[in-house]
Order: sequence, then C-alpha cells, then structure tokens
Amino acid sequence: MAEDNGLGKGLIIGFLTGSIVGSVVALLFAPKSGKELRNDIKEKSDEFLKETEDYLENAKEKAEKLINEGKKKSEKLIGEAKEKVGALLDEAEGILDNAKKKTGEYIDESKDKFDKKSDKFKSAIKAGLDTYKAEKEDS
Repeated sequence: MAEDNGLGKGLIIGFLTGSIVGSVVALLFAPKSGKELRNDIKEKSDEFLKETEDYLENAKEKAEKLINEGKKKSEKLIGEAKEKVGALLDEAEGILDNAKKKTGEYIDESKDKFDKKSDKFKSAIKAGLDTYKAEKEDS
C-alpha cells in the first residue's frame, strides 16, 4: 500500500513538473513581446500554484479522514477488547465462586464424617473401658 501511495505521488509530481516545463517551453517559443510573455508566465505560475495548493489541501483532507477512521476503528477495537475481558473476568469469578462453594461443601461433608467416626470411635473406646471395668469388678 505504501508503494501505491509513492507511485501515485510520483505520478502527480511528474505530471505537475511536465506541465510546468511544457508551458514554459511553449511560452518561450511563442511569438509574443516580453511584456506579454512575462504576463503569460505569471498567469501560468499562478495557475500551477493554485493547482498545487488544491492538491495539497485535498491530500491533507484525505490524511485527516484516514486518521479519524483509524482512531474510530482503534476505539472500537479497544471497546470490544474491554467487553471481552470483562466477560472473561465475570466467567472466571463464577468459576472461582463455584470452586469455593464445592470446596466448602467437601470440607463440611468431611468434617461431618470425621465427627461421626470420631463419635463411634469414642463410643467404642468407652464401651471397651466399661467392659474392662465390669470384668475387673467381676473378677
């Protein structure tokens, strides 16, 4: 794309240069008086200056338009990226909350199982001690 811009710019500069040189040569070989020749040269140079100014103004407008379009596109891309990041963060928070909830449930279940087994174990030990005491008293 940069080559296309360079080629177009080169063509326009070549066209303007060729026009200027051609006009000057045509004026120099035309059978006119010096005053008329100077007047024609002045008119042609004013014409070319005007055309050059118009070209530069047009190029400036196009450049501004491209810059504005680029800004709009980049702002749009940034907005879309922010939305996607926000959605990913929300999803990650949901997964983390779910993991915390399940971990809490597993801990509570494990604690309940441990308490039940601990109670059974204590009951078994107490029953064993009671039996031992009862047998010792009987003997």
